[in-house]
Amino acid sequence: MFGKILIANRGEIAVRVIKACREMGIGSVAVYSEADATSLHVRQADEAVPVGPPPAVESYLDMERILEAARATGAEAIHPGYGFLAENAAFARLCEERGIVFIGPNSTALELVGDKVRARRTMEKAGIPTIPGMTSVATSPEEFRVAARALGYPVMVKASAGGGGKGMRIVCDEAGLVPALESGKREAKSAFGDDSVYLEKYIEEPRHVEFQVLADDRGHTIHLFERECSIQRRHQKILEETPSPALDPELRAEMGETAIRAMRAAGYNNAGTVEFLLGRDRRFYFLEVNARLQVEHPVTELTTGVDLVRRQILIASGADLSIRQEDLLQRGHAVECRIYAEDPKSNFLPSPGRIAFLREPKGPGVRFDSGVFEGFEVPVFYDPILAKLIVWAEDREAACRRMSVALGDCVILGIHTTAGFLRDVVNHPEFRAGRSTTSFIGKYFPSWGTEEGEEDGRRLALAAAAYEALARTAGPTGLPGRRGKEDVATPWTTLGRWRAGGET
Repeated sequence: MFGKILIANRGEIAVRVIKACREMGIGSVAVYSEADATSLHVRQADEAVPVGPPPAVESYLDMERILEAARATGAEAIHPGYGFLAENAAFARLCEERGIVFIGPNSTALELVGDKVRARRTMEKAGIPTIPGMTSVATSPEEFRVAARALGYPVMVKASAGGGGKGMRIVCDEAGLVPALESGKREAKSAFGDDSVYLEKYIEEPRHVEFQVLADDRGHTIHLFERECSIQRRHQKILEETPSPALDPELRAEMGETAIRAMRAAGYNNAGTVEFLLGRDRRFYFLEVNARLQVEHPVTELTTGVDLVRRQILIASGADLSIRQEDLLQRGHAVECRIYAEDPKSNFLPSPGRIAFLREPKGPGVRFDSGVFEGFEVPVFYDPILAKLIVWAEDREAACRRMSVALGDCVILGIHTTAGFLRDVVNHPEFRAGRSTTSFIGKYFPSWGTEEGEEDGRRLALAAAAYEALARTAGPTGLPGRRGKEDVATPWTTLGRWRAGGET
């Protein structure tokens, strides 16, 4: 087992990996840019190393700086989280060459599945159903035009490396092709350090269903069932759940077995996800392999009881995957909402700034994976995800009710967030009925603003937050700012100041 692991990431996923290391008795090393010097992952890690200026290309995407930080701290392994270098085959190969374990797939498999065009060719050879699309890399606009005409509009521009909706653009006609290619390339370059893109036929109103897979170095491969990820905006998932309301046992078994065949065809090891599009006719198509831990991994953990980060670390250390497919069961229902620093009323524009107040939702079956704290300054340089709110309950209806309550209990002041918007999504009758597709947000929420009841709910939340803030500074008389003899400094009276970054 490793003695020390470096986490080459930031935010809530870095905090999640640090917690897993702590539980396993492994030392943790955080890396941080100048913009993240006071971030939560820096505070919680055993060690922290600066790796450069705020732009990701000069810090979190700088392979040499990350590797030097590992060497300088004596870290034997690097966990990449998701995004940044998580699906970068060149980085995985550098780790291998320098004797550092990359906690993810081997570089050969990563190179194959990380290049979406090569992955498509591999899956077609293995008999996996795929969406019609390009099977070779194009470099000129004319090559893309020819491919788009052959596929037929609408088409989708997709990044060859990476995922998370970065670089994706829907193109409805030839006039929009070149602008979509140019903007897709810019976004892919910024997110993954690779601007290559390809075209795929755009399937209208499908469901997005993915299967979590684990594979050890000896070829033992299992799936941990599916996640429904159809609720998306700008091609990025914002709400996930498991089990999928669209699958019956027979279709679930067929798709799960297909996911295992896909990973074996790629020679894959460690944790990964096989993504499918499910059409109205219940035919499914291979979409891509996300060769990393997924943002939505907690819903799988809550319904299977398997700690995916722990399993990643064990597999990377050479341990066998001691789980048999027949031993796995789905228990209950889990839903995850991604809470972003974005303004839903302004087309989801990023909302950086200082978090003035934070009240985390709590209660039975509620999990809050967060990378922020009260007083934290949300930077402008990175993906604006703040936290993930995950709930579990005995069935889907109970899970949806629990999520609605938890989102109402989540109060973040000082910046705009998507919490209120997500609550409306969860409470929508079509979502409650399980009839979600990738066009759900565009169809039912083309715009989102103050509607009946929303402003009253917001005022109540603000009033509750203000009351809590005042109560923190209250003395024994109950009045803020007046301290009596009994109101001495204790861990309880100073908790609010500690969370805001003050002295303890």
